[in-house]
Amino acid sequence: MSQRGLEALLRPKSIAVLGASDKPGRAGYLMMRNLLDGGFGGPILPVTPRYPAVCGVLSYPDVASLPLAPDLAVLCTRASRNPALLDDLGKLGCKTAIILSSPPAQFAELKACAARQGMRLLGPNSLGVLAPWQGLNASFSPVPIHKGKLAFISQSAAVSNTVLDWAQQREIGFSYFIALGDSIDIDVDDVLDFLARDGKTSAILLHLEHLSDARRFLSAARGAARNKPILVIKSGRSPQAQRLLNYPQGRDAAYDAAIQRAGLLRVRDTHELFSAVETLSHMRPLRGERLMIVSNGIAPAALALDELLSRHGKLATLGTATRQALRSVLPDGLTLSNPLDLADDATPARYRAALAALLDSSDYDALLIIHAPSAAAPSSETAQQVIELARLHPRGRQVTLLTNWSGEFSSREARRLFTEAGLPTYRTPEGVVTAFMHMAEYRRNQKQLMETPALPLGLTVDTAQAHSLIRRALDQGITRLATHEVRPIIEAYGLTTLPTWIAGDSAEAVAVADRIGYPVALKLRSPDIPHKSVVQGVMLSLRNAREVAQAANAMTERVAQAFPQARIEGMLVQSMASRAGTQELRIVVEQDPVFGPLILLGESEHEWRQADQMAVALPPLNMTLAQNMVRQGLKKGAIRTHRPLYSLDIIALSRLLVQVSNLLLDCPEIVHLDIHPLLACGGEMTVLDVSLTLAECQGDPEARLAIRPYPQALESVVTLKNGEQCLFRPILPEDEPLLKQFISEVTPEDLYYRYFSEITEFTHEDLAYMTQIDYDREMAFVAVKQNGADNTIIGVTRAYSDPDNIEAEFSVLVRSDLKKIGLGRLLLEKTIAYARDHGLRRLNAITMPSNHGMISLAKKLGFSVELQLEDGIVALSLSLADAPRQPPAD
Repeated sequence: MSQRGLEALLRPKSIAVLGASDKPGRAGYLMMRNLLDGGFGGPILPVTPRYPAVCGVLSYPDVASLPLAPDLAVLCTRASRNPALLDDLGKLGCKTAIILSSPPAQFAELKACAARQGMRLLGPNSLGVLAPWQGLNASFSPVPIHKGKLAFISQSAAVSNTVLDWAQQREIGFSYFIALGDSIDIDVDDVLDFLARDGKTSAILLHLEHLSDARRFLSAARGAARNKPILVIKSGRSPQAQRLLNYPQGRDAAYDAAIQRAGLLRVRDTHELFSAVETLSHMRPLRGERLMIVSNGIAPAALALDELLSRHGKLATLGTATRQALRSVLPDGLTLSNPLDLADDATPARYRAALAALLDSSDYDALLIIHAPSAAAPSSETAQQVIELARLHPRGRQVTLLTNWSGEFSSREARRLFTEAGLPTYRTPEGVVTAFMHMAEYRRNQKQLMETPALPLGLTVDTAQAHSLIRRALDQGITRLATHEVRPIIEAYGLTTLPTWIAGDSAEAVAVADRIGYPVALKLRSPDIPHKSVVQGVMLSLRNAREVAQAANAMTERVAQAFPQARIEGMLVQSMASRAGTQELRIVVEQDPVFGPLILLGESEHEWRQADQMAVALPPLNMTLAQNMVRQGLKKGAIRTHRPLYSLDIIALSRLLVQVSNLLLDCPEIVHLDIHPLLACGGEMTVLDVSLTLAECQGDPEARLAIRPYPQALESVVTLKNGEQCLFRPILPEDEPLLKQFISEVTPEDLYYRYFSEITEFTHEDLAYMTQIDYDREMAFVAVKQNGADNTIIGVTRAYSDPDNIEAEFSVLVRSDLKKIGLGRLLLEKTIAYARDHGLRRLNAITMPSNHGMISLAKKLGFSVELQLEDGIVALSLSLADAPRQPPAD
């Protein structure tokens, strides 16, 4: 996350090579050769006592002899010399170093040395960095690199070399190519933050083997993904592969959940990786997901269609006007449908005529053109017709155009022409559809990020009761709680449960169930029974969870009368409930070694050994995120919605998932929760059996979470000058409608002071960016006037910190008719207090010289005020280390 030293690593002005060699085959020789051949324009300083010059460049015997402090040093020496050399470089003032090799036993010493000297490290065991726009090849790769708009980050030197070799053959260029190695200092999040701001980078491809800090990664990834598409390939999906990589073993589905939550797109294998590189190199924004397929043969089109449907893609439907346009230019006898088969005798002219008619249509969002080798339509000539039409047609640059020129020898030239024209091309129908679905899924992930969650209505929470019960259990040394012990805890968060029972052992319970005629399954616990046993009744007469509860309550009374001394732990409704329209689900909370708490959802009859048997999400959840989780489960078949009497109520299940998330957030002592089963009957969600595992929470309760939750502790109530009270709280994603209403009540002049431009309307995307913030990096406080259930935003203040958490840009905006009640000062004081507590050192802002109110307020609160005449602005700055805490407002 820190950007200190990243400029020196990725845009160095001078480079020293320690261990430079004039002997071919040595790492020091290869590094010098690559730096010189790459065209680096700054000083290259070889350091070695063995040669007076290396590759024709004057060398220096040691670090102390260097004429200047290099921005970047590359260590090509024996690993045993690394610590001493780092120390020498730090004393000289070097900012960053790339370490070729080092054993794991040395990592801690290297990291401590770099921290002591204020240096940044890439590696150890890093392939290096290539930045062709800077003429920089500070790597050990033998493969040259072209300039491009795609950045590649990898934790594996082997994968890096493979991708470089593949890209070189296809003349795919890069803005940056960064091999992280073991990442003891500079990590994925640091580089993502840098690339998010880099003007030469339009898309990022990321290869991951592990994460050292999930929260930092998610913060950086989400921030970067808001500006640029990011595709991820993750090694180690299986436990066996994770052991081979020697990284913490956890659920691979947790990575899926995290990647989707950050708005990235995951590809599954190296084939998809190469496909993704091709896609990102030429990707145009996808306006929708309807695909139109055109081919000169049925079989290739069928292969594409099969792949599209297997990935849940959407096939476009041609309208009447489009069919008529095609009929006027195509031979009689062709079936005008999607896929459109032009027949194996299709000529380049027929391709062009069909595509021209389709480009006039808006019945689809992406157009896939398939060409199989044909004497009637030579590959290169047909490709030239497509390229020319795409260039000349008015909609040629608006439509997402994908091509599949099959074959190898005969299609090589055609694929080269497409690449030069900036049109993505693929070797197989399956490959091009895979690429299209990458684009569609990425679009979905980005759209989900922008969805405005609804406030879940009617949620009840009694945190005090839950905390008291958990504290009592831990004080008594109890860490595993069964159903009757967990029941009051989850009921405190609004979850519906069934009562516990009094009865005898299995035989007695069978007799009772038979005698009293209640079709309820009992889960028993008795001193005579070492393990739980289940007695199953017949459920056919019970239509829903309410009838189950009524039957259970009645049975409780009868069983208590018959067996007053015996105990039954709970009740379990087995699969016969499904026949009556009741669905049995399972919700689990478990701990992942990388991402912390996970929430899992599936059906109760599965053992959940396969990834497709569960949906996984990271807390915290709101209603939108919970609904996305349920839909994910439905899509992959982990849960089913078809039931004879009652379909699954997605909203009700999502509310329950939010309740589970809230319980998990409020009670950090919960390490495992298993609701098994959960009866879902229409909108009724009833917990039948549940177990809970507790442990003392050590340190910051929020540190266990990969995503920082809503910081409720920052809420405060203030009194305004007019005597009214107002709630100051962090902004929520659910605030979008309130924020839109607030902005509508701010005058154009005040909006101009805030945004330095005339804004007539804020789009949904604008408002989503304002309300869906990362609480780790950004803070926005809203002043909320409460009137019963109605809330009104009357002011907003923001502070956005830099990745190093040193400085933050702030802003304050107050409703234009409420400027005389001290609201602006209270909001700014709230921001100052937050920034100081958050460890920031300085607050900065700019405003217009005519904004006298803001300038006056800043002076009162101790800000320095500087008029910058050339730019026509006023710069405001406050040192938080030196500034005294402000007295209460007048």
